[in-house]
Amino acid sequence: MENTIWSLVPPLLAIVMVLITKRVLLSLGIGIVAAALFAASFNMGGTLSLIWQSFKGTFVADGALNTWNVYILLFVLMLGIITAFISMMGGTKAFGDWMIKRVKTRAGAQIMTMVLGIIVFVDDYFNSLTVGQVAKPVTDKHRVSRAKLAYVVDSTAAPVCVVSPVSSWGAYIIGIIGTILATQSVTDLTAFGAFMQIIPMNFYVWASLGMVLIMALRQADFGPMKAHEQRALASGQVLDPRKKENVDTETNLPSSDSGSVGDLVIPIAALFVGVIGFMFWTGLGAVEGEATLINIFGSAAVAESLLYGGLFGLLVTLAYFFRHVTKGDLSGKHFSMGFVEGIKSMLPGFSILIFAWSIAFLIGKLKTGEYLAGIVESSNLSLTLLPLIVFIIAGLIAFATGTSWGSFGILLPIAGQIAASTDINLLLPMLAAVLAGAVFGDHCSPISDTTILSSTGSSCHHIDHVTTQLPYALTAAGISSVGYLLLGLTGSVWIGLIAVIVGLAVLYGVLNKPTSADSADKALAD
Repeated sequence: MENTIWSLVPPLLAIVMVLITKRVLLSLGIGIVAAALFAASFNMGGTLSLIWQSFKGTFVADGALNTWNVYILLFVLMLGIITAFISMMGGTKAFGDWMIKRVKTRAGAQIMTMVLGIIVFVDDYFNSLTVGQVAKPVTDKHRVSRAKLAYVVDSTAAPVCVVSPVSSWGAYIIGIIGTILATQSVTDLTAFGAFMQIIPMNFYVWASLGMVLIMALRQADFGPMKAHEQRALASGQVLDPRKKENVDTETNLPSSDSGSVGDLVIPIAALFVGVIGFMFWTGLGAVEGEATLINIFGSAAVAESLLYGGLFGLLVTLAYFFRHVTKGDLSGKHFSMGFVEGIKSMLPGFSILIFAWSIAFLIGKLKTGEYLAGIVESSNLSLTLLPLIVFIIAGLIAFATGTSWGSFGILLPIAGQIAASTDINLLLPMLAAVLAGAVFGDHCSPISDTTILSSTGSSCHHIDHVTTQLPYALTAAGISSVGYLLLGLTGSVWIGLIAVIVGLAVLYGVLNKPTSADSADKALAD
C-alpha cells in the first residue's frame, strides 16, 4: 500500500476524525493505528512493531537521543513554567495594564501581535511559542479571543520564516535550491539569488499577512471564528469556559499585587536574547565557508539553542521570583506550584506533538508525499497551469503529512525537474508555488507541529485553533490561486501580485465591521 492512493487513507482518517469528534489525541491515535496497519499490510505483529517504533523514534533515533524532538519538548515545558512564574509575580497583569494604555483598540492589539510575529523571524517554533505569550495579556484585556490570537501567531510564523533568508527555514530552502540548480545545470542563477527572486512570487505569504491585517482592521469575522470573537466581545471570556481549565495556567495560580512590567519583560527578553544568542553561537561554530549572517543562522543548532536559551530565560525568571519571595509577596510553596502548574498547562500541546510526530513517521513509511508528488510529475497538463497545480499539490502534501519542510524536500526537486524538461522559465514560479502551497497545507493541518505549537503558545484549545483558522487559510489560498493562475498565463510576477492585492481589497470591501467591536473599544477606553 506504499506510494499508492491507499496511503492517503490514514492521514485523512485522522484529520476527519479530529474535525468530527473534536478529540485530538483519540483521532491521532486512530490515525496512528490505521497507518501502522496499512504499512504492515495488516500483519498484527508488524503493526504493533511499527507503532512502537513510531513512538520510540520521537525520543531515540539511530541508537542515540533524538535531540531535535526532546529539546523542543523540554523547551515547551520550560515556556509553561516561565509563564506560570511570570503570572504569579504579577507580571502578566502589570504588562496588560501598561500596554492597554498604549494599545487603545482591539485592532491595535492584533496588529501589535502581527508586528511581533514579523520581528521574530529566525525560527517558526520560537515564534509560535513565544509571541502568543507576550501578546496574550494585551489581547485578553481587549477581549480578543484566544482563537484569534492563535490565528495571528500562526499566520506570522511560517509565512515570515519562509521568505526570510536569515532564518532556519531560509537556510534549508537555499540549500535545496542550490542542489536543484546544480542538478539541472542552471548556471546563470545562484541559490541565494534565486531565493530572493522567489520572495515576491510567494503569493500565499502576502495573502496570509494581508488577511491578518484586514481581519484586525475590519474586526469582521466569519466561520467558527465569529462565535469565539462574539463571546469574547460580549462577556470578556476569551476561551470557551468548558475548556479554560485545560489550557489556561493563570486560572490556577495566585498573583502578586506588587508585580511590575519588568516581571514579564525581563524574563521574556532573556528568553529572546538567550535563544538568538545561542543560535548565533552554535551557527558560528558549525558554519562552513564564509561566516555571513545568513550562513551562521543557517548552520545553527535550532533545537539545542531553544533548550539553552530556555534554560537561560528560566534562570532569569527564577531570580525575579525569589526577589518577590524576599519581599514577602510570594512564599516558598509557590516555587513548586509554578513548576507543577506550568508543566500541566503545556501537557495538552506536549502530548499532541508526540502523537503528531508518531503519525508523521508512519505516513513517511507509507510514502504518502511521494505518491502525491508523482501525480504532478506524471501529469500532462498545460504548462500555464503548472504553478497553480503545484501550489495545490504542495498544499495537499503538507496537509496530509503535517510538515511543510517534508513537502519542500519531496516536491522542490520534482518541480525543478519538470521545469527543466518543459520550460526553464517556469523554474522559479514553480519553486515559489511549492513553498507557498506547503505553508498553506501546514496551516490547515491539525497534525502540523507549528499549528500545535501556535495553539500551545497562545493558550488556545488546539481544535478551536484548527477549526477557526481553516476558513481563513482557505480564503488566502483562494486569493493566491488566482495569482498563480495569472502568473502561469502571463509569465508576469507583478500581474500575479496585483491579483492578490485586488483579492484582498475585495475582501476588505465585503467585510462589514460590527458595531459591537466599536462599543467594546469605547468601554475599555472609558
